[in-house]
Amino acid sequence: MTDKTSKQGSSGLILDRRELMAGAAALGLGFGFGMGSMAGSALADDAPKKGGTLRLGMEGGSASDSLDPRTYADSIPISYGWQIWNGLTEVDSHGNIAGELAESWEAKPGATAWVFNIRKGVTFTSGKTLDADDVIYSLNLHRGETKSGAKDLLSGITDIKKLNANQIEITLKSGDADLPYAFADYHVLIVPNGFTDFSKPDGTGAYALESFEPGVRVLTKNKGNYWKPNRGNFDSIELRYIPDASARVQALISGQIDAANRLDARTVNLVMKAPRVNVVRTKGTGNRFAFVARCDQDPYTNNDLRLALKYGIDRKKIVDTVYKGFATIGNDTTIAPSAKYYAKDVPQRPYDPDKAAFHFKKAGLANAKLELQVSEGAFSGATDSAVLYQEAISKAGITLDVKRVSGDGYWDNVWLKAPFCAVYWGTRPTVDNQLSQTFLSTANWNDTAWKRPEFDKIIFEARAELDEAKRQQLYSEAQRMITDDGGMVCFAIGDYLDGYSKKVMGTAPHPHYDMCDQRIAEKGWFA
Repeated sequence: MTDKTSKQGSSGLILDRRELMAGAAALGLGFGFGMGSMAGSALADDAPKKGGTLRLGMEGGSASDSLDPRTYADSIPISYGWQIWNGLTEVDSHGNIAGELAESWEAKPGATAWVFNIRKGVTFTSGKTLDADDVIYSLNLHRGETKSGAKDLLSGITDIKKLNANQIEITLKSGDADLPYAFADYHVLIVPNGFTDFSKPDGTGAYALESFEPGVRVLTKNKGNYWKPNRGNFDSIELRYIPDASARVQALISGQIDAANRLDARTVNLVMKAPRVNVVRTKGTGNRFAFVARCDQDPYTNNDLRLALKYGIDRKKIVDTVYKGFATIGNDTTIAPSAKYYAKDVPQRPYDPDKAAFHFKKAGLANAKLELQVSEGAFSGATDSAVLYQEAISKAGITLDVKRVSGDGYWDNVWLKAPFCAVYWGTRPTVDNQLSQTFLSTANWNDTAWKRPEFDKIIFEARAELDEAKRQQLYSEAQRMITDDGGMVCFAIGDYLDGYSKKVMGTAPHPHYDMCDQRIAEKGWFA
């Protein structure tokens, strides 16, 4: 668990919840995504202004962070990645796919071949002009022998061919109507052809790297003449690592930073009262909070034990107590109820100690040692959620030990390694993206090690299916398989809660990620 009495990054900001409650005072709440205008959002006719240094205080990174996009796994790398680089596509404020370095695209009949037109006149920091060779090289970084988190999103690609200097053709094993969404993934950033030295990033983004101190801070500087109109408005960006939620809030309220992510749901109502702060809430599409059991490690190889774990958690109590209602109850997959192709026909699993006890007894593992590793470095509220889980499952006669571990290096040392641990999953733009990166047998980030060939087959069929009703049926069946047999105990889908100084304009809820899709550095400006 992150030590709340220790120095937080370079900020030196220490604050406990009691101090926050004593010091905070008032502001109106911004509405959730799709619910109308937002506090802190700029009006449509507000012209962006240039200048100033945007100071971000963020959770979601560690001292082991890298500049190589293939390694990104949390919010801070996503933020500095999109400051420096661009992707082929991006997700817009309505959840639709939009062109970024790809100006346009077209699928051939059956969606097994796609032609992408690369934007002309865009240059890298080095001065090199973007072309098709750069795009082909960049996509291939995530194919074949790679540990990239995007490997599985691009696994259906069989060939990428250059048609001319600004056009490529991508061939797939089978049709994929959602292929352009895969290129909005934060790993799939476009670098120059042959580029290998990520310590000296060369991107097409609005900013160039000035200083990189992982675990402490990242500084970038505006390159000038950004190719996107009305974006890249700040002179520079200072991104501070502030893992403690209370310290981030105090820094925001006191004016030491201009924006903070992952406000604590337990205290956000107080933050809303701060006179110089706006809170932006994106409802029902935020981080998926879960405890994941590895199905390849005993005793979690037994599905009856996994079912006992799922029936033994009181999801509503955690949502009400830890997240104060700023979350939606989860149903053991990463798919939110608001998502297209959500499996509405799969019943919400209730808290049922009797059923948990039945499956635990059936598993025949009365002496099994169950240890759940948690950290606030996994997600805010992980520790309190685990303690409530421990209490709830004990009513089924199941002993669950909660082990608090360090937040620093959590994603390297605990996640994908510990038999049972806390995890959060951010929003992906499509159900296929979400399921593929998390549950495909070949997925590098299959953190439950749950591997079912029949599930893989369903996902590949759904990708190629253009009939909406059949596609819904396939994706629903895939979700049912995970809920009934998988190793994920997804108990909540949190709301994104961002805090901004009132002088920061251009803020708005976003259905993809928090902090304006982690692009506030690119989209925002000072009043």
